[in-house]
Amino acid sequence: MAERVRVREIDDDEGQRLLRIIRRGTGSVVTWRRAQMVLLSAQGMPVGKIAEVTFTSPDRIRDVIHNFNADGFDSLYPKYKGGRPKTFTLPERREIKKVAKSTPAEHGLPFSTWSLAKLADFLVAEGVVDDISHEGLRILLREEGVSFQRLKTWKTSRDPDYAIKKARVEHLYAIADREVIPEPGEPEVVFCLDEFGPLNLQPHPGRQWAGRGGKHKDSNREPRPRRRATYTRPHGVRHLFAAYELGKDKLYGHIKKTKGRSKFLEFCRYLRSLYPTEVRIAIVCDNYSPHLTTKRCGRVSGWAEANNAEIAYTPPTVPGSTGSRPSSRLCATSPSTAPITPAIRSRAA
Repeated sequence: MAERVRVREIDDDEGQRLLRIIRRGTGSVVTWRRAQMVLLSAQGMPVGKIAEVTFTSPDRIRDVIHNFNADGFDSLYPKYKGGRPKTFTLPERREIKKVAKSTPAEHGLPFSTWSLAKLADFLVAEGVVDDISHEGLRILLREEGVSFQRLKTWKTSRDPDYAIKKARVEHLYAIADREVIPEPGEPEVVFCLDEFGPLNLQPHPGRQWAGRGGKHKDSNREPRPRRRATYTRPHGVRHLFAAYELGKDKLYGHIKKTKGRSKFLEFCRYLRSLYPTEVRIAIVCDNYSPHLTTKRCGRVSGWAEANNAEIAYTPPTVPGSTGSRPSSRLCATSPSTAPITPAIRSRAA
């Protein structure tokens, strides 16, 4: 006759540990059920009775007991494998996302928008993927944060270096998102910088309960209380300099009286002080004149070269034509990206 299956001898410490697992209200339900089976077996209950108490099969009880006798408490904790591996590799997913966010006109196609069928056929024809279904493409785009949206206005750029600037900014974003390993000499930290202002209190019309005027006016009532609005700013206004660090999801901000080139470099020096000088940083900003290096003033480029920093400019745009562009994630809102903060949003294409 086969020997009855039961748990090995357990000492007082192991028994107390099993009791703590069972009595604890948090944790995995699987661990709780396995600990219950082991403890009941240690108390002398047969396998068949344990199966009735725990509402499971005797074979399951035997497996749990054998695993505990072999591996101890490690067998009580489930080892999840993480599910089915992704069908497409990370470079393939990035290329699919890039094509979906582009316009068909950029690829010489005679239609204005992508449908799932047209996009899937184009990806297969270009060799991006061997095969992809319409539903699989829809799920992949949803996972990558891309959705089909109706646009009212759009912008493009007349900058002759548009493609170079766009590729550079997108490469910096990929470094910040840990999708690309930076090569020697490339920035390891990426900031997006922009200004907002002037910041000042603006008068707005108020509301209150007051006596009626006109023919219903009470002749004996006192005049309505009024407060005079003032538009004068004897102490000036303020401007916000903000920088968003993409890798750490942090927002830095300084309040300045002006937003000229000197204040811009002052804020850049603060960003530079956050990391050692041997760590190269990149600052993505728009083409606002204080950010630029001109023939008369080369302070911006001189500071960047002397402080192991890179100033990456987004291409200037003009409204009224189709196209897409990358820009600082601190500027405006784009339908193709999620907001970074409630007040300062992304417009990276």
